[in-house]
Amino acid sequence: MKSDSIQTTVCQERKKDPIEILHSGQLVKVCAPMVRYSKLAFRTLVRRYCCDLCYTPMIVAADFVRSVKARDSEFTTNQGDCPLIVQFAANDARILSDAARIVCPYANGIDINCGCPQRWAMAEGYGACLINKPELVQDMVKQVRNQVENPRFSVSIKIRIHDDLTRTVDFCRKAEATGVNWITVHGRTVEERHQPVHYDTIKIIKENMSIPVIANGDIRSLKEAEKMWQITRTDGVMVARGLLTNPAMFAGYEQTPLQCIRDWVDIALELGTPFISFHQHLMYMMEKITSRQEKRIFNVLSSTSAVLDYLTDHYGI
Repeated sequence: MKSDSIQTTVCQERKKDPIEILHSGQLVKVCAPMVRYSKLAFRTLVRRYCCDLCYTPMIVAADFVRSVKARDSEFTTNQGDCPLIVQFAANDARILSDAARIVCPYANGIDINCGCPQRWAMAEGYGACLINKPELVQDMVKQVRNQVENPRFSVSIKIRIHDDLTRTVDFCRKAEATGVNWITVHGRTVEERHQPVHYDTIKIIKENMSIPVIANGDIRSLKEAEKMWQITRTDGVMVARGLLTNPAMFAGYEQTPLQCIRDWVDIALELGTPFISFHQHLMYMMEKITSRQEKRIFNVLSSTSAVLDYLTDHYGI
């Protein structure tokens, strides 16, 4: 677990409280947890373009607790990285509470992943299989509440929906009663991948909750985020791939502006982002502004210097 360049502030001193932000009545714009992608450098970038709240990539709590090496590679932050939610994959209340105590001084809260539909996660008892285990989720929330002394440290969950809406509402009510601060709802079932997001289901869940609800699923522009927010009457909207292809999306840009690419280069180099991640993010960002021929050339570049030369030659960056 590293703090890059700037000494990390403890959670109690962080002024941007996500619980207060989610009760503001305004659209709260959220960067989703994305494995390999929503790391410190990318979070720093989207915060420059009107993102209100960021999540880390999903971290397996058992590995995080057991291994210093895992902590150093999976969780890096700095003073400007706020407000920040650390998302964990967990199936054991004691292990999750241990992980929460470790990150508590460096983050505003933790999120329990109850929505990942990938087979490996569900086979390990993580992710979306937890929506069928409300008692386990309640136990994990209680353990974190008991072990973390800071009362402003948030505990949230991110879920997918059941085919039977009443089961999802019941699950959310149980989570709320146990002390969850907010719930993020991806409006698809575990089996659904590219089907339309069920806005009506998210709206009904929100109507049955007294805590904030964040809507999630297939948002590619600020206009779409605002539409989802208005239809579902939720408290915020979480975006994943839409931000990867356009990190300036929440600032109203329809495609990635060149200034955003410049900012990414500066941030990534300053924070020592590995080449593969540096390059991959650029491939996403430039998806809409490069031709097929340009992609063939840019996507096979194999060094930071080659990428920088390309950006200088073609875009004056």
